[in-house]
Amino acid sequence: MQNINSTNTRAIALEAICSVVLNKQSLSAFQFPQDHQDLSLIKSLVFGTIRFYHQLNDIVSKLLKHPVEKDNLDVQCLLLLGTYQLLYSNVATHAAIFETVNVVNDLNKVWAKGLVNAILREVDRQKDSLQKQTHYSHPSWLVKKIKNNYPDYFEQIFANNNIQAPMSIRVHPDYNLEDYQAELSILGIDSYQVDIAPQALVLEEAVSVFKLPSFEQGACYVQDCSAQLAANLLDPQANELILDACSAPGGKATHLSELEPQSTIVALDSDEERLQRVAENINRFNIKNIVLSQGNAQVQDWFTLQGGIKGGKLFDKILLDAPCSATGVIRRHPDIKLLRKPKDITALVALQKSILDNLWQMLKPGGVLLYATCSILKAENEDQMANFLYSHDDVSEIKIDLDWGIKTVVGRQQLPTHEFDGFYYAKLKKISVELS
Repeated sequence: MQNINSTNTRAIALEAICSVVLNKQSLSAFQFPQDHQDLSLIKSLVFGTIRFYHQLNDIVSKLLKHPVEKDNLDVQCLLLLGTYQLLYSNVATHAAIFETVNVVNDLNKVWAKGLVNAILREVDRQKDSLQKQTHYSHPSWLVKKIKNNYPDYFEQIFANNNIQAPMSIRVHPDYNLEDYQAELSILGIDSYQVDIAPQALVLEEAVSVFKLPSFEQGACYVQDCSAQLAANLLDPQANELILDACSAPGGKATHLSELEPQSTIVALDSDEERLQRVAENINRFNIKNIVLSQGNAQVQDWFTLQGGIKGGKLFDKILLDAPCSATGVIRRHPDIKLLRKPKDITALVALQKSILDNLWQMLKPGGVLLYATCSILKAENEDQMANFLYSHDDVSEIKIDLDWGIKTVVGRQQLPTHEFDGFYYAKLKKISVELS
């Protein structure tokens, strides 16, 4: 698809949709026009169309008399955008059809006007029956895998993956949670607390971070409730040396610092640009006990040379927020359903194992490693941990006693719910092994 030089709301939305569907780029890489007066509508149309892509594509493909040629796949994406508006949005029917048909002018494909108009009007005629259809709107390989992993929960997972996630914040412990909640309420921002995450507030509606009281002074951090459990589970203590591996953007590192300012935290990430985001968060919170270190968690060169760690001193605790499929946060990143492939899971499992084996050598005897992912796939989580326990003599599991998620073979697994992203935690202790 050619780049569209247009301020048209739906033309911009189409460009974003095509960047994912046709160019296989992440939505986070798309440059939305931040000053556009209809930015919220643009994002709503884009995320909604991508969220229901598999269902919308099935509907449109069945209505087309002939498959769309490769050079005109942008027209098919436009049909998906129009179909989403008719089936899922609050946009009036006549506006959804008229405005979508007009985008054809921006594509310089006037011939497609009749096609787009006809297909969308047929969708509208079949609207009632189409809305009653059961469609998980996930790729078939992922439907099969999730059904296999969770025969009792798969419908809950698909349903939650297809709704927009709430905005949750972590309030700094220097601020009284009830007082901060009252401040939000005065500003017309309604929220509620979550028992399992003591610093969390879930907002009834998402708002700009700059509307949050004292945000730029470090009063709060936008973070899902599941992710907020990591620091408490690791339980940092004064004078401990703690590694936060794969740290960017720094949410968990800053939380560890909040809970124990007298610890020393090494925030490790391989990506210099992403590590800069950690630095920005450190500055916003005015944190003094986090050391940045750029390096690959699969190797040890950074361990002895960087971050002020002289001589490779072993860590008391390690938080490994492992690279994963992100299948637990699909509701926040619906493009995962289009971009992730089965072969990616195999590669990620191998990468996780490599990082685990490497970091385990840097943990002192008696030390604790907390393994975390935002995945719901067993291969990346409980199976990974079970294999690690089986292959290492110097490890024992510390049971996680939380009223959160479901107990698994090793660790605990949270499936997507309204308050919680899909997330996994396992807590491991390094034990001394006597040589025979």
